[in-house]
Amino acid sequence: MKIPIFPLNGAILFPDTNLPLNIFEVRYLEMVDFCLSNKRLLGMIQTNDEGDLYKIGCVGKIINFSETSDNRYLITLQGFSLFKIVNEINSDYKFRLVNGKLLENDDKFNVFKNEDKALLIKKYNDYIKIKQINLDIKDFENISIDQILKFIPMISPFSNLEKQMLVETISLKNFYSKLLSILDLEIHNNNIQKSIN
Repeated sequence: MKIPIFPLNGAILFPDTNLPLNIFEVRYLEMVDFCLSNKRLLGMIQTNDEGDLYKIGCVGKIINFSETSDNRYLITLQGFSLFKIVNEINSDYKFRLVNGKLLENDDKFNVFKNEDKALLIKKYNDYIKIKQINLDIKDFENISIDQILKFIPMISPFSNLEKQMLVETISLKNFYSKLLSILDLEIHNNNIQKSIN
């Protein structure tokens, strides 16, 4: 399928999550206009250190948009599928277009235990303390672990590489393990830094 893409490092999208975006550059205003007249689909993707596109991102649908008095678009994307770039399309548009292939996920095959959720919340609570992030995670208790898993990397100051690694992880079980590893490493490094000082 033909997908207009928005390469924005640090901003990632997962299926069944929402991402608000403030669009102001001319080429991306044109991109939103294109999306609104073509099924409202938009691909979020990151670039590597050389500026090349990663091969995997997430397609979202614009479910809400408004135009401001200073010619910006405020949009909300709702993610519905990861995609893999097949090739980039040459066009006269100022934004980039790709042919993409949607990737199937295995969410329905995942079964997490209450202990898994409790461990994830504890680790993330330790992480936000060391990062001095002002976030109340009490509501996490009322959210499914599937949603928590996707929410954490979307709002946390992980590196672009770490975020991309998670975007490319199709299995939620593997996603869970990798996310815990990222949190453990940050906590461990902080403890080492404390002991040095």
